[in-house]
Amino acid sequence: MRSTDPSQHSPRDRDRDEQGKARNARPRDGLGRPLPYGEAGVERQPEGVTRSPTRTIDDAQRLLDDGKPFHAHEVFEDAWKSSGDPDERRFWKGMAQLAVGLTHGARGNLVGGARLLRRGAEHIAPYAERPPHGIAVAGLLAWAEALAAELDAGTGIAAPGERAPRLRD
Repeated sequence: MRSTDPSQHSPRDRDRDEQGKARNARPRDGLGRPLPYGEAGVERQPEGVTRSPTRTIDDAQRLLDDGKPFHAHEVFEDAWKSSGDPDERRFWKGMAQLAVGLTHGARGNLVGGARLLRRGAEHIAPYAERPPHGIAVAGLLAWAEALAAELDAGTGIAAPGERAPRLRD
């Protein structure tokens, strides 16, 4: 049986649980990039948490404001994956894509960032007339298109917290 101590892993080993499922034990930076084992990273969001829509939005906004869009993406992803309603799932998926688009732009992946921002906007656009949970959908659509255009023009994102959208009006 393989050791579960991350310091005992070779670079090619993957940290896995007893069932063989990959774990995310490796430390990560504020943009979700893996760091070497043993380095101090940014505390990760717990996975698989079911939050109320209000708590989801509040937690994600705090993380976005703190310059941690990858972590906000994980919060939205939990909402997306825990919802049983197809419309809710589509909405939360779009919100996760907006956050990960900001993540990719901040990591320097300008093409991927712009693509994800637009894909996320496509998912939430149908909710612009009747925004769920007090989300500022129209404002998010404008933010996503403006940021995607900047990324298309080759402008990177130096400080993602300063580019964080307002999730509510």
